[in-house]
Formats: sequence, structure tokens, C-alpha cells
Amino acid sequence: MGATALALSDLFLSSVTAAAPTSPSAAAALVVLDRTPGLSVTELGRRVGLSQPAAARMVEGLERQGMVRRERTWGRWVAVRPTETGTQAARGLLTARTESLKEVVDHLEESERADLDRLLAKLLDGLHRAPGDADRLCRLCDRSACVNRGQICPVGQAERDSASSKCNDR
Repeated sequence: MGATALALSDLFLSSVTAAAPTSPSAAAALVVLDRTPGLSVTELGRRVGLSQPAAARMVEGLERQGMVRRERTWGRWVAVRPTETGTQAARGLLTARTESLKEVVDHLEESERADLDRLLAKLLDGLHRAPGDADRLCRLCDRSACVNRGQICPVGQAERDSASSKCNDR
């Protein structure tokens, strides 16, 4: 499992960073901002797994590349929004990600894909440990693909289950 996870990670990250010349964190930030523009630097960093100072440096780099812009809103709040270039890059990243993953699963028969879907959903449920984990786990996800044909996103379901259990604990 470790070798498979590492090989998939290498394949996935190389295809994503080839699609847009950025770091994996910056690539994830573009995808997150395409889905939820206007996040603060701190919140964007949380969603991609970076500290606030590291997220600020990442945003500065993306701004220099013309992929994001910062907008002062109220008080000290600064919203980060993708530019048209950033939006196009995010969509290219998702296409590259999908194509690289498709190459891997194309070697499986239909029944094996169904088994893999079921097992991966179970693993993702176990990897979701706290509220907010869904943002980090899905930072490079094409969310529309997870709910294609009425399917339920396993990470989203784990997030809902976690929130529900917190409400029941009160």
C-alpha cells in the first residue's frame, strides 16, 4: 500500500505541477480559490495545509505570477481571489489530475473499479478525523466528479457525520 500511495502521489503531483508551474501547495490554492474565491490568506493556508506565514509567501508568489489578486475588504481583512489566468490554471490542473488518475484506473475492470471505490471511501472516512479535514483532504479535488451521477462524496459524508456527532454530544 505504501509503494502504491507513493507512486500515485508522485504521478499526481507531477501531472499537476506540469499543468501549472507552481508548487503543489500553490496548485491546491488555485483549485480551492476557484471553488471558493475571497478566502483570507490564513483560511487559504489552513485549507492547503500551510502556516499563515507560508501561506502569505505562497500568495505573494501567485500574485507575482498574475494568478491571484488580494483585495482589502473591511478592517484588516484581505480577500484572495483568482484572476482569469488563475482560474484557467486551476481548471487545467484539474484536467491534468483527472487524466493522470484515469490512466491508472483504466487498467482495472469495471467490477474492480467498484471494489476500489468502496474501499477508498472507507479509507477516506477513516482519514477524516476532525471538522475541517474535508477542506484539506479535498484541496486538489474536482468536487463535481465526486458527486457525478448522484454519488455521495465520502469525505463530505464523513464531514457531515462528524458535525452530526458533535451536535449529538451536546
